[in-house]
Amino acid sequence: MTDPSELLAVAKRAAAAGAAVLARRSVSGTGGEGLETTNKGEAGDWVTAFDVAAENAVRDAILAERPHDALTGEEHGTTRPEDHSGYRWSIDPLDGTTNFIRNIVYYATSVAVADSDGVWLAGVVHAPALGRVYSAARGHGAWVEAAGQSTRLEGPVPGRKGLILATGFSYDPATRASQLQGLGEVMDGFADVRRLGSAALDLCMVADGTFDAYGERGLNEHDFSAGALIAEEAGCWVRRPRLRSPLDGGPSTEDRLAAWMCAGALELSGKFPL
Repeated sequence: MTDPSELLAVAKRAAAAGAAVLARRSVSGTGGEGLETTNKGEAGDWVTAFDVAAENAVRDAILAERPHDALTGEEHGTTRPEDHSGYRWSIDPLDGTTNFIRNIVYYATSVAVADSDGVWLAGVVHAPALGRVYSAARGHGAWVEAAGQSTRLEGPVPGRKGLILATGFSYDPATRASQLQGLGEVMDGFADVRRLGSAALDLCMVADGTFDAYGERGLNEHDFSAGALIAEEAGCWVRRPRLRSPLDGGPSTEDRLAAWMCAGALELSGKFPL
């Protein structure tokens, strides 16, 4: 078995390759000019030429070092070599595409790897516009690198007042209406709510203590794979959706939209619906 620290080194290089593509975005304009935007079918679910180019860069970086691993990416789906190693990478080349189009800084490249049992071993969320690289290897803690410094993450401050919840909303109108209807109940005990538009960064900002908890339903695996491990290794309570592996065809849309991804301070572990 490959040590998680070795896998983390690969994940960092791969995420950096994707983030370098995103960093080439022009800082001028907020309407997505020159980004070659198209819609995936639901209002607000955009993809750009940068999403595709960043995923290609991530895939190339991983395969250069680990040609026998399977890859699941948001834009290109799942590829599995015949002599599969048992490891599978989950790639979101641009989490927060709408933010990226509008030149809002909360977007990132997310890369994570799991073993043959589906246990997440290493993950990186590289946010070029924020100048932050969040990372974790199973059993080795979670860290953020910013301004030349590396800091260990320890999750939200226990017992503090004015709790902040991070969440997000589905592109599907019926699911979004249900989410909004239930938001008041979920908000019980929290002072305020934030919606950044990047699940990967929401989870990382629970890990670094910016948010006290994060909860959202309807995510895809690539949205949370790296961020959930980072929150977990920071000592947070984490509940991942029980979604069928992409190697088995992935979850149905109904199963995905019904499943919750949650993370937070340990005392908030009972806050979210099952």
